Amino acid sequence: MAMPQIHDTILDAIGNTPLVRLNRVNRGVRAQVLAKVEYMNPGGSVKDRIGIAMIEDAERSGRLKPGGTIVEPTSGNTGAGLAIAAAIRGYKTIFVMPDKMSDEKIRYLRALGAKVVITPTAVEPDDPRSYYSVSKRLAEETPNAILAGQYWNQANPDAHYRSTGPEIWRQTAGKIDAFIAGMGTGGTISGTAKFLKEQNPNIQVVGIDPVGSLYTEYFRTGQLGPAFGYKVEGVGEDFLPTTMHFQYVDDVVQVGDKESFVMTRRMVREEGLFVGGSCGMAVAGAMRWLRAQNWDESKTAVILLPDSGVRYISKIFSDDWMRENGFLESEPISQLLDIRPRAVISAKATHTVAQVIQDMKANDISQMPVVRDDGTLVGLITEVDLLDYLLSGAGQMDHQISDIVSSAVATVGPDTSIDALTEVFSRGQVGVVVDESEVVRGIITKIDMIDYLANKA
Repeated sequence: MAMPQIHDTILDAIGNTPLVRLNRVNRGVRAQVLAKVEYMNPGGSVKDRIGIAMIEDAERSGRLKPGGTIVEPTSGNTGAGLAIAAAIRGYKTIFVMPDKMSDEKIRYLRALGAKVVITPTAVEPDDPRSYYSVSKRLAEETPNAILAGQYWNQANPDAHYRSTGPEIWRQTAGKIDAFIAGMGTGGTISGTAKFLKEQNPNIQVVGIDPVGSLYTEYFRTGQLGPAFGYKVEGVGEDFLPTTMHFQYVDDVVQVGDKESFVMTRRMVREEGLFVGGSCGMAVAGAMRWLRAQNWDESKTAVILLPDSGVRYISKIFSDDWMRENGFLESEPISQLLDIRPRAVISAKATHTVAQVIQDMKANDISQMPVVRDDGTLVGLITEVDLLDYLLSGAGQMDHQISDIVSSAVATVGPDTSIDALTEVFSRGQVGVVVDESEVVRGIITKIDMIDYLANKA
């Protein structure tokens, strides 16, 4: 007879979140890419793990007394984790949040019974108006109150050392080569990485940092450089928390707001994972790092996705908000190809110089992709290549083009944003569009782009 599976409280449902394979946003990456989906926690984020951990630590130490009040500066998710645990343990909560946070987060915390105080974002950490300073003052002024202290409380990384790390090790059966996560308080990446590296020191740990945070500069130089504003929530810092342990981090990748939010929207549309902005940031940074490694199928990377997109409906998933902030993703390249349908005029490496010149003249084109019999890309031949060959003094019209073909080709996918072509054109190249099988589907030049944009205006 089956045993009943009943939790005493919702706190017992925290953890053991699923590991899900990514299949589409990781095109071009041969390594297996897995996502640790933390929005499956009861409060909707990875911070559920540290909420109860910090409360239990405060109870054990005697800092938190029955009926007491928990005060914390939070971007929202830690507040939710604390509020859920506090509701069950009988504590009151006061949360201090920067004004850049979404309305959904603020309303959610208030729905959980918390008092929420909003402070300005664009102030220094030691400014009396900052959310760090205000929360400290409220904790001092409120009777029987404590600061939970996610930025200094080692119960934060310890929670991940005891839960997140072991879960990933178990779920991958120890076959993990990289752990990749965003860096906020540093607790998630530090605690998880510490455990994983104890199992296998060769596991690469990669921190993803928003442009504007000072973590990247500190990791590279050991200096705390300037920080400036950014829109992605819950990651990056303008000071160095003591819960951020860089000795467990092997590399850091910095990602901007637009790249983060565009990937966030792709995650739900292409992978069915309704995640928040810091998740998009983590995935975008991970893809960039993994492509640089050029790992094969034998390697496995795990990306931690901290929270749900539910709390960003009014922002990242609002076309109006994205447009107002200049973040709305451009159309995919496939749309440009659809509007300008034309056959791909290609050459084979066995074609002669005379044949290629004749085809270029007949079709009024100045470059041709060179393909194999199955349509996959070999390289590109341009009128400049042909001119240089003929001017070399050894040029012969019946010479095969195989040794003239250039392999320095800028390839893009049909789903790539049109914005990506700007960098291609700035290098004096054209964009050769190839599908997942490397079959050539089109070629895009500067005049194609100009014509497309002019017709849209």
